[in-house]
Amino acid sequence: MNRIVLGALLALMLAAVGLFWMEGRAEVEQAAPPPAPLPVPTPEVLPTADVAGLKGPALPEATELTREQRRFYLYDRNRDTIISRNEMLSSRADGFRKLDVDGNNLLTFEEWAVATVDRFEGADGDRDGELTPAEFATTAPKRKAKPRCQC
Repeated sequence: MNRIVLGALLALMLAAVGLFWMEGRAEVEQAAPPPAPLPVPTPEVLPTADVAGLKGPALPEATELTREQRRFYLYDRNRDTIISRNEMLSSRADGFRKLDVDGNNLLTFEEWAVATVDRFEGADGDRDGELTPAEFATTAPKRKAKPRCQC
């Protein structure tokens, strides 16, 4: 009898945990839509006659993104070259461990949200609620200098 009651209780607890997990996951995914697919280039017309002496068009060159551009596009989920507040907040989950204000090894959502909103508002120079690429560049982490060789 105890096993049946315990099994039923555990099944209800697992269902409740799954429900909370799915609801939380849906909120994050709603705020951060996946990036739009890149447009497919249209092919140029290829020759159909004698191709012995002909040479095709030059291959397209891929442009290398700078480190700052790659960091910008990590946050800019919808590729409109503007980071909205929701986009900035949705991708800051890794910073939870750094933001424990009260030092209790627990990070509440409020602690994280306050720090992220403060950072966003500090970077938003014209106070329009959106970050341009130049404003976003001010949020770049400061790089540590490499230690010199102790030869």
